Amino acid sequence: MFKDLFSLKGRVALVTGGSRGIGKMIASGFLAQGAAKVYITARKAGPCEATAKELTAQYDGECIALPIDMSTVAGCKLLANEFMKHESKLDILVNNAGAAWGSTFDEFPEAGWDKVMNLNVKSLFFLTQALAKPLRAAASAKTPGKVINIASIDGLSVNPMETYSYQASKAAVIHLTRRMAAKLIQDNINVTAICPGAFESDMNTAARDHGDTIAKKIPSRRIGTPEDMAGIAIYLASRAGDYVVGNAIAVDGGIVYANLSLPVSGE
Repeated sequence: MFKDLFSLKGRVALVTGGSRGIGKMIASGFLAQGAAKVYITARKAGPCEATAKELTAQYDGECIALPIDMSTVAGCKLLANEFMKHESKLDILVNNAGAAWGSTFDEFPEAGWDKVMNLNVKSLFFLTQALAKPLRAAASAKTPGKVINIASIDGLSVNPMETYSYQASKAAVIHLTRRMAAKLIQDNINVTAICPGAFESDMNTAARDHGDTIAKKIPSRRIGTPEDMAGIAIYLASRAGDYVVGNAIAVDGGIVYANLSLPVSGE
């Protein structure tokens, strides 16, 4: 009954922003669990192709680079069309590509609002829409298709940093996940969200460059590892997560739900 509960054997996945950081962690985890093909996207061709080559050499499955700027609706449609030149079915879509912007309240620019909201929310929706055909083609009641949106704990609670558009965008992703889930479950497609806390990435430079300091503020007393991020993504993408619909799961070492009256300095 429980054999291959977390297996992704034979599945085809697409991970946006998959050349580095959280996207790369998820792509690696999928391949480690037997995914046949994992397509990754990034704006820059060089890093995208280098990561695809690295992961293909490391695992049995194949990692394929699709370096496309998906920050516009036209870019989303181009990415979907390029994917469909290779595949007619898509089992798993991970909407991970994102951007952040920090500025004081009085100086926060329109450009910092538009860039973040367009990529983090608008492109997430329109890429999923553009890939609806191969997602529906792969999905069945026995093996649901999966759309996994990468939100953030900043969409669940207030981060003191002045990243207004980022925090608003991630809250929007969480609610959009619920709305998309209510629609796409009718097509046997489960939509869920992951809300990461502190993981090393070029976006989260604090965790990347000052991990020991950040860890003192986390109930688990450490920052997230690639295994932590891959683990939750594998769970949602595999048979183990087939009955999870619309949820946004915090993966943060307890920052949001367990950080009650705890000393931040670790003493």
